[in-house]
Amino acid sequence: MANKRINAVLVAGGKYHDIDFARLEILKLLAEDDRVRVRVFEDYSNVAAIQAADFLITYTCDVMPGLEAQEALKAYVEGGKRWYALHGTNSILRFLSPEGAGYGQLLVDAPRWAPLFMQTLGSQFIAHPPIAPFKVMVSQPNHDLVKGVEPFETDDELYLMETHGDLDVLLHCAFGGEAQGFVDKDWAQADHPVFYIHRVGKGEVLYLTLGHCRGHYDMPGIADFYPQVERCAWNLPVFYDLLRRGIAYVKAPAE
Repeated sequence: MANKRINAVLVAGGKYHDIDFARLEILKLLAEDDRVRVRVFEDYSNVAAIQAADFLITYTCDVMPGLEAQEALKAYVEGGKRWYALHGTNSILRFLSPEGAGYGQLLVDAPRWAPLFMQTLGSQFIAHPPIAPFKVMVSQPNHDLVKGVEPFETDDELYLMETHGDLDVLLHCAFGGEAQGFVDKDWAQADHPVFYIHRVGKGEVLYLTLGHCRGHYDMPGIADFYPQVERCAWNLPVFYDLLRRGIAYVKAPAE
């Protein structure tokens, strides 16, 4: 129905990223369809709001739901809903560095503390090499979500992940080498998912790993003033194209 209200939940919160920037950019994209009404939260604790939403979109870092919320998220997708998960949604980070260590001396672990959450998402972030340009390749050129998208280069966090289940990979990149600063730092040459669909029951998780962003004041306790503003894939029109396509995809069943 053309004039039907569509209810969305955006979870935007967490650490080490310019969440304010990402939240605003995502809300602007959601506002392009005036049928979409959005409730915004920093975490997953409002289970009732998520259950009532027609679709879910998330941009987080190191935000781990409790078990009740993990079970609710799995049931939400299994029941036929769609979830667009962005960037650090699949991250759990713990710093093992000595107190007072500078940013370049950090040692980061990715503990496997929320397996149900990661199994629903289809992946868990483990590490990334230092931010540097890399090429994103199109895995399925005829899929509607990436049709017409050409291979492109971005300077973003290249996510190295453990995957769960059968992923329908739409974009990928190749990497082999060292992820400096992470416990799991040595990676054999392989292709890594960048954009994928993970089907769970009757529903789907659509995951896009790109979209790192950081401002001057987003590393409290590590750096009082982070010297470089990082926007990465947010500087590219193709990234906004993928965001728009993904939003259209996850809201489609509600239309």
